[in-house]
Amino acid sequence: MTAMTTQAAQQPKDFGFDADAQALKDVAEKFFQDNLPTHELHALVAHDSNLENGSESRWDTILWQQIVDLGWLMVGVPERVGGIGMSAVAVAALVEQAGRAALPGPFVPTLNASYILDACGTDNADAALSLICEGKTFSYAACDQFGSWDHGASELEIEGNRLNGSVHFVQDAQKVDYFLVNAKRDGDTTLLAVPANLGGLSIEPNTIIDLTRDQARLHFDQVQIEDMHVVSASGKGLEALHRATPAMLVMTSADMCGAAEWQLQTTAEYARTRKQFDRNLGFFQAVKHPLVDFMVAIDTARPLLYNAACAIDHEPDNAERYARMAKAAANDAAAFGSKKSVQLHGGIGFTWESFVHIYLKRQMHSQTLLGDAAWQREKLAELVLDQH
Repeated sequence: MTAMTTQAAQQPKDFGFDADAQALKDVAEKFFQDNLPTHELHALVAHDSNLENGSESRWDTILWQQIVDLGWLMVGVPERVGGIGMSAVAVAALVEQAGRAALPGPFVPTLNASYILDACGTDNADAALSLICEGKTFSYAACDQFGSWDHGASELEIEGNRLNGSVHFVQDAQKVDYFLVNAKRDGDTTLLAVPANLGGLSIEPNTIIDLTRDQARLHFDQVQIEDMHVVSASGKGLEALHRATPAMLVMTSADMCGAAEWQLQTTAEYARTRKQFDRNLGFFQAVKHPLVDFMVAIDTARPLLYNAACAIDHEPDNAERYARMAKAAANDAAAFGSKKSVQLHGGIGFTWESFVHIYLKRQMHSQTLLGDAAWQREKLAELVLDQH
């Protein structure tokens, strides 16, 4: 009871979801309804059913420029470098609407990079944050060949002033202007902000099932590194990544919760209107009960999401624990709801023409980002046990 009382005293009412956060959410919801309805999304990313073209980068650059002009890339960037500096709760609400629209574009990767750069706290990191304020996009590049999201797993090495090696599973690599690279220098994790067109850097696209994203392997061959590229303080790279981890998990979870809400509402509407045996599908318990279970899964994940976002703003010591809980719950909701949204659409749900397959694939991909539910719970257990 004491712990619960302490938490309640530390967190503001409604997780600090204030009028500004509500206004941002409402604007985003209306924007995506008007500019990226699902039929236009389908025409954009699913016009080609040849799965051999899964390495293509499909997005609307005109729509993306509108998002840049709205200033949404800098909502989490501190005011001291020209950003808007909104709360993590407000940013999560914005990302949830982007996830509900299954927005193709480097939105979450750039937001995540902004939190890492802010955690670095150096002049070079602030210069990179200023680039985001100007509309430049970033993607964090850190995974080894086995797909590990452990911050120390990167196989890139800096020798002298040359960067060599490969980094894998980089999100939206064909869309971004810069990469926020995790590399080792004399055994220490060092963070670099490097242009995507840097000499010696090659981008090798992967073929993936998610039609709304692209992914690639980056290979660095004797890439010249200047002092201005180094954004982390000496020996402080890992510390910056650990500080930014809760925000990265929260933004990914928000995207998943938004996509899950679309899946639920779309499937429920189909159950209300599609008839079978002279009755609406929603009449049958085999349909209505899974929909209720899906709703409960989302209503479990969303409070954990905003609790974690609120902790970033008000309880930083608890933020990582809450964020890993949120990502695990979001993964559970995505896994269950994606399966049911396709099944409950019946035969049409398995076709390329049905919109639900776009969200199924996005959610499957999102589940692996920053670690699946089992990995989050393993990390959560480590955090809890370390405190005792």
